[in-house]
Amino acid sequence: MNILGIETSCDETGVAVYHTDQGLLSHQLYTQAATHAEYGGVVPELASRDHVRKLPWLIKDALKEAGIEAGDLDGVAYTRGPGLVGALLVGISTARGLAAGLGIPALGVHHLEGHLLAPMLADNAPEFPFVALLVSGGHSQFIEVLGVGRYRLLGGTIDDATGEAFDKVAKLLDLPYPGGPHLAKLAQQGDPRRFKMTRPMVDRPGLDLSFSGLKTQALVQAKKLAVQGHVRGQDAADLAAAFEYTVAETLFVKCRRALEETGLKRLVLAGGVAANLRLRERLSQLDAELFYPPLAYCTDNGAMIAYAGAQRIQAGQSDAAYPEPRPRWPLEELSHV
Repeated sequence: MNILGIETSCDETGVAVYHTDQGLLSHQLYTQAATHAEYGGVVPELASRDHVRKLPWLIKDALKEAGIEAGDLDGVAYTRGPGLVGALLVGISTARGLAAGLGIPALGVHHLEGHLLAPMLADNAPEFPFVALLVSGGHSQFIEVLGVGRYRLLGGTIDDATGEAFDKVAKLLDLPYPGGPHLAKLAQQGDPRRFKMTRPMVDRPGLDLSFSGLKTQALVQAKKLAVQGHVRGQDAADLAAAFEYTVAETLFVKCRRALEETGLKRLVLAGGVAANLRLRERLSQLDAELFYPPLAYCTDNGAMIAYAGAQRIQAGQSDAAYPEPRPRWPLEELSHV
């Protein structure tokens, strides 16, 4: 089966074609980072308009790259939620219209399920069951994954998500948007031990996370270091390194605890922050097998939606009627495959 995947939950427009026997056939991605950079964050209306402009061309390019025509498709998967409602509607409308015109099934995919299953696109895909640490700009969660659609939430953030905290600290250091990757690059030049930061909530039981206090620690230190309102040079690099180091150490402690509590020996790192090299290196020191998506599939992308949708469409699932977007959508509501 050829399944077209469409991702439009936020500020990336992603389209891919996945074949249930041959694997991923194509992957097209357009990022709106430059559009939103001058505002310091995503502007929902601008995001929706950019999806409208780019999506038809990306679909055309994805089909061409896959070496197929639209008539060769057997289903269309799209992100139904969570995400920005306007952006979701662009993907829903396009996917549903295309599927209706071709007479093939369409299926709305949960964005987080896409991230959880993205490591399956790697050559060394994990087997079920495993513990997943999902860390991105909007989500920080520990999830026990028993199979497709079989998820148990173990813990999550009570305030800022990991990626959100990275972006906010990057903004303190006057780094470009999106700040997370720029902060990680700057941190490579810094001394992570110059500034001592407290690892949040590691002395409490459970797997919940909190990064607002760590962000405040960075803010206090930045004010001490600022010269004419800005932190520059080695001071900025050392502060970035200390923040990144503390996040990685915090997640290391929590991941070890999640593995101990579940008795599992496989850990999947997913979401945009899964691209962070310091975090990957630290988690590799756990007594467990570590899996993560290829770098191209860590951030939002159509490939993960095509793969997740293919598993469900192949099992006979499809949308019975025109679905509403789900800006908020608990993962536990998904059905099993």
